[in-house]
Amino acid sequence: MRYVSLDLETSGSDPLRHQVLELAAVVEDTRRTAATPLAELPAFRRALRYRELTGTPGALALNYRLLVELADKSKADAPDICRPEDVLPQLREFLLAQGFKPDKKDCVSITLAGKNVGTFDLLFLRQLPGWGTLVKAEPAVLDPAAFYLNWHKDSRLPSMLICQARAGDAEPHVAHEALADALEVIRLLRPFYEYPAYQMVR
Repeated sequence: MRYVSLDLETSGSDPLRHQVLELAAVVEDTRRTAATPLAELPAFRRALRYRELTGTPGALALNYRLLVELADKSKADAPDICRPEDVLPQLREFLLAQGFKPDKKDCVSITLAGKNVGTFDLLFLRQLPGWGTLVKAEPAVLDPAAFYLNWHKDSRLPSMLICQARAGDAEPHVAHEALADALEVIRLLRPFYEYPAYQMVR
């Protein structure tokens, strides 16, 4: 199957008050590209420029590199920086270029993957102009937490750091950069392509 690993960086946790600062999407085809190095997968990344930002101190501090990038006037015409109203039209063009087909209403539907994509990122995506008409998500999403869950010991779904530790990483690390984190989700999911969960259940 094909899915799109998507990650956002935002100025806070409230989708009605705070803004998407960065959006990245990486296309993975489990039948064809599973052996492709992560860095060679088709990838889309945009930083979103606003006239004014509303955010929490913690989120803004976490994304200081993005704020520096967005404030740099020499990058005003950079191809990976756009206005919020332009990001979904550009994402749609990227998806069409990767062979995704629009439906009868000309909307591209994708299977999303990501850490907390269904409970966090989707809420912000719905606030972007064009979501649901240009691009939309299939009802079910992929979260690596479900693949690294310890059913006997965990009281909640594991974080990205716990997933990495259970994958054997010596130094678990979350980049808090949209493209890097989207690629990391694919890396965590890849070990399960060969051994689907239904084949492991007896």
